[in-house]
Amino acid sequence: MGMSHEEMDRVVDDHFRFEATDDLDGVMASFAPGPLRHEIIPSPIGEISDRQDIRDYYTMLYACAQGDKATCIRRLYGDDFLVDETLWEGMMVDGKPFLLEGKSGPTSNRILHVFTFRNGMIAYEQAWLDLAAMQRQLR
Repeated sequence: MGMSHEEMDRVVDDHFRFEATDDLDGVMASFAPGPLRHEIIPSPIGEISDRQDIRDYYTMLYACAQGDKATCIRRLYGDDFLVDETLWEGMMVDGKPFLLEGKSGPTSNRILHVFTFRNGMIAYEQAWLDLAAMQRQLR
């Protein structure tokens, strides 16, 4: 049997809180033991499955982006997955992780996350960013 919507919400909300506070250990603890998949689109890095590579990605991300606010727009649920649409607002110091190297400034863009779960934890995270919105806003 899959997780309840409330259980999925708790895991994802905790994960987002860890991301927002640059809590790298918390982010990594939200991932399930065993095989992982992590992918940000667009990103030149592509899909990552190694835990150290995922940790390194978040370290780079924290140096480049500072979130101020994230507002959930909607969530869709399945037995073992959640799709989350969020409006992210913050400051981009260097858009390198998103193919916008050297670009900086305030930005507001939608992010579509797809999460799958294993044993009550995140086994797969994929995030689709509104690159066009970022390109229009960053200088």
